[in-house]
Amino acid sequence: MTAAPEPEILAAFEAAKGFMPVDEGLALYAAALDAGSLGLPLLEVGTYCGRSTILLADAARRAGVTALTVDHHRGSEEQQPGWEYHDPQTVDPELGLMDTLPAFRRTLHRAGLEEHVVALVGRSPQVAKVWGAPLGLVFVDGGHTDEHANADYDGWAPYVADGGLLVIHDVFPHPEDEFTGQAPYRVYLRALESGAFTEISDTGSLRVLRRTGAGS
Repeated sequence: MTAAPEPEILAAFEAAKGFMPVDEGLALYAAALDAGSLGLPLLEVGTYCGRSTILLADAARRAGVTALTVDHHRGSEEQQPGWEYHDPQTVDPELGLMDTLPAFRRTLHRAGLEEHVVALVGRSPQVAKVWGAPLGLVFVDGGHTDEHANADYDGWAPYVADGGLLVIHDVFPHPEDEFTGQAPYRVYLRALESGAFTEISDTGSLRVLRRTGAGS
């Protein structure tokens, strides 16, 4: 199975609202295809408008599994009004609050991938508390504070199956390179230091780790 998406899927990814560059998206796609061979769901923490979900969903479709994506859809810290990554088009005009769920649904519909995705709308720690099944892949791309990044790791890393993958986005080892804080980098270090995960690839700010031990 080739580790590259079809041109129409890549075009949908590039057209979708979001921040992930193409090279990191292709690395995520390859990891999702790898993890899909375990026959278990692939889960993403941090949906935003569905840019990366397109790649997870298509990889899940090819592997015959389901993609899951977790988000409260009210935006992370750096996406709120007054911040650099705020997009006024994602604000609910009636409530005055961010709501990326409609944009996410449009993204999946345009890509023809709605039937391959289950959207879990809620805060990551709350959803993790009621989850109870192994996962082939966990992609951590949620809030970038230490509180949120660690909660995502603590909530979901234990569910990565043996041989499955933990993928962490926005890992910036050097403070001068980061744009939202180094919390994902510190979570990445936690994962390595736990003894449960071994790094198998890095592309830009994307790190792919395989579960090789019993820790979390």
